[in-house]
Amino acid sequence: MEWISDPEMWVALATLTTLEVVLGIDNVIFISILASKLPVSQQLTARRVGLAVAMGARILLLFSLSWIIRLTEPIMTFGGWDLSGRDLTLIAGGLFLLAKATYEIHDKLEGEEGHKSSKVAASFASVVMQIMVLDVVFSLDSVITAVGMVDDVGIMVAAVVIAVVIMMVSVEFVSNFVETRPAVKILALSFLLLVGVALLSEGLHQPIPKGYLYFAMAFSVFVESLNQRAGSRRKPIVLRTPYISGDAVSH
Repeated sequence: MEWISDPEMWVALATLTTLEVVLGIDNVIFISILASKLPVSQQLTARRVGLAVAMGARILLLFSLSWIIRLTEPIMTFGGWDLSGRDLTLIAGGLFLLAKATYEIHDKLEGEEGHKSSKVAASFASVVMQIMVLDVVFSLDSVITAVGMVDDVGIMVAAVVIAVVIMMVSVEFVSNFVETRPAVKILALSFLLLVGVALLSEGLHQPIPKGYLYFAMAFSVFVESLNQRAGSRRKPIVLRTPYISGDAVSH
């Protein structure tokens, strides 16, 4: 817990928590849509179970990945590099983030609206089961992002817990904020590209200092905040989402 007295680590915690919240919005929306198909009396319970499962999945993945990246003994050689289990994990994670971010940006801008909604079943047991399975997929990008940005597992876990608590108590506000500011969502996805490149570089023994990542992200957020103020009266574009409620589909 030495990081508590390190100001740079507090900056890392704040940056990672913010990114976890923005990246977790899709998860929150997905859980809300699943819950909306249940009776009203069960919806709140389903949402809370979904977010709790999301937090648990992220923490378990964080500990498992943190264990894997300690495996530093070379197990293979590729292109002149001696690669360990840690290196292979970082390379795989970097490639995953690059592919995930590219797919999500395309899906948000050019994807088919609601094309996955028909796959959502509508019983409490099936909703909880879908949440448990798909939360693992939703968690991968945020967990790998945490590993790419921060070296201390305590900060990673703290950021995940804080982000989930924020979403639990202000899910509607946070969701509306991000959904009405599509540039924020695209900016967060572009950060995944940045973190993906950093993971690849680290896996190939050419690490990018974390401070460069924090500065680039902070400066981008600052510029976007100016853009938001300058264009506050303009009507933003509407990003497409693969999950929409049945009412929206019917209309």
